[in-house]
Amino acid sequence: MSEALTAMVGNALGRGEKELAKHRSNNAFVFALILSVFMTIIGLLSTSYLMSLLGAQGEYLESSLRYIDTILYGSVFFIGSMFVNSVLNAQGDMVSFRNILIFTFVLNIFLDYTFVKLGFGIKGIAYSTVISEAITMFYLLYKLFKTELFKDKICTLKIDSVVHIKLVKEGIPPTANMLFMSLGIFIITYYASEFGEEVVAALGIGMRVEQLALMPIIGLNVAVLTIISQNSGALQYERIREVVKVALKYCFYLSVVTFGALFFFGTFWMQLFSGDMKVISEGVTFLKVEAFLIFPFSMIFIYVALLQGIEKPKFIFYISLVRQILFPLLLLEIVTLFYHDVLLVWLIIALSVILSAVILWRYAIHELDKKESSVK
Repeated sequence: MSEALTAMVGNALGRGEKELAKHRSNNAFVFALILSVFMTIIGLLSTSYLMSLLGAQGEYLESSLRYIDTILYGSVFFIGSMFVNSVLNAQGDMVSFRNILIFTFVLNIFLDYTFVKLGFGIKGIAYSTVISEAITMFYLLYKLFKTELFKDKICTLKIDSVVHIKLVKEGIPPTANMLFMSLGIFIITYYASEFGEEVVAALGIGMRVEQLALMPIIGLNVAVLTIISQNSGALQYERIREVVKVALKYCFYLSVVTFGALFFFGTFWMQLFSGDMKVISEGVTFLKVEAFLIFPFSMIFIYVALLQGIEKPKFIFYISLVRQILFPLLLLEIVTLFYHDVLLVWLIIALSVILSAVILWRYAIHELDKKESSVK
């Protein structure tokens, strides 16, 4: 939803309609409050079942729920931060979020240690996260009210269902993308669990390492969304093509470096998190496969940003559903039924990513061509 807001505000600013951009932002903040309440309720009702489905029971289940339920009560801060930052991003401010993340990263470590030492246990770790996120949200609000868009500090809120409907309409595809991503991880973990606890542990560590490797590319994705949104509003389609071209070039350079780090130094990364030789071995295999997927992942991020930026996000829903859910479910069921080799699980995921990247590339360029032709 916050990514949809960046596109909506960015397009309005690109057309020079500042009042519309502010109107959309104010309504989005009301929407964020409603969404946070909804997410808290849904989360609290479902976490016990989902954790049990993954095999958690007894004290392990109780500890898990103490953590995740506390996090859910702080949903308003997590969602609020994302929505406020999306408006800052739409205005080109990527620095404020970076600065507060650096500060709260250090703060979170300090609070984790303090709360655990004070006897709060795993709940204390959740408390530190919620406190850090609350500080993030209020800091971003402070920065927002210093921007050109909000500097008059006059509240002009007028509830507009049209804005809410547009936000939902454009927000559902990227929301589904994130939801399907979570479900996809759930599915992969489910099938990986058939190969033993060591494989699940290796998958968990490997995915964290992969996520760290993808961070610079995700940063480019946010920048691309902002720039394309404003240029889409200004009908500057040649600039959009140039942005995509430059972003992919930088992604390629990053992918080459990341490939080397994952493929040749996988053992080093795994040893940072585990001393179990089987976990390390399985994790290294996973990272070697993932090393080949960094650029395909980059393509997915960039072309998803392109579709969102030109306000054509619907296809994201379908490609995410196939890539994250249907394709893995179908093939993983077949593979685990007839073959007992975890490498095939990783290769199926790789095939899904590569096919999705190619399809998104073709579709996104087609939609951009169509939109440009419609204004000529």
